[in-house]
Amino acid sequence: MSAIRLLVLCAVRQHGRAHGYQVRNDLEYWGAHEWSNAKPGSIYHALKQMAKQGLLVEHETAPSAAGGPPRTEYELTEAGHEEYLALVRAALTSYDQRPDVLSAGLGGIVDLPRDEAVALLEERVAGLAAWRDSVTTHYLPEAGPESVGHIGEIMNLWIHSADAGAEWTRGLIARIEGGAYTFAGEGEPFVGVLAEGQENPYATGVPDPGDEE
Repeated sequence: MSAIRLLVLCAVRQHGRAHGYQVRNDLEYWGAHEWSNAKPGSIYHALKQMAKQGLLVEHETAPSAAGGPPRTEYELTEAGHEEYLALVRAALTSYDQRPDVLSAGLGGIVDLPRDEAVALLEERVAGLAAWRDSVTTHYLPEAGPESVGHIGEIMNLWIHSADAGAEWTRGLIARIEGGAYTFAGEGEPFVGVLAEGQENPYATGVPDPGDEE
């Protein structure tokens, strides 16, 4: 799964309606251009592609007061909402997701009910444990990974990654069960996007042709 679809849907959903530059600005605010494939070109491509797929609906806005061209605003359709939540669930559940996909899933975790978020993370822990058992059972020599030379460090990396991932996930579960964060149905959600015109201290400042669309 690509992180870009999830990130773009998440940003548009938080705004209700947003144009491409707002989405780009939000993803740079989240630092997604550093830890994912959320570059300007891929963001604008994802918006147009998902509009064609019926996940987003396009609204043409009036020209700006400064005389700029009208911009296209995007809004999630019902299918877009379903796709967004499906991507969040998949990102949180799968033990073998890439870090950027898991990070994108965390950005949308509070859009789920608290109990469901915990259940999905527990499923992730179980998947990590099964994956670790598979590695140690089928690939780890009895004499230890060093017995197969430096190649054994690959196995060490797998095991360490599984252990670290499970420990972090269990910690997140404990924080959520302890009442951290505001989840779906619990009240006003945390606003993680920038208001129109709000300064972004993390913006790259690099212009892109899609910024004017």
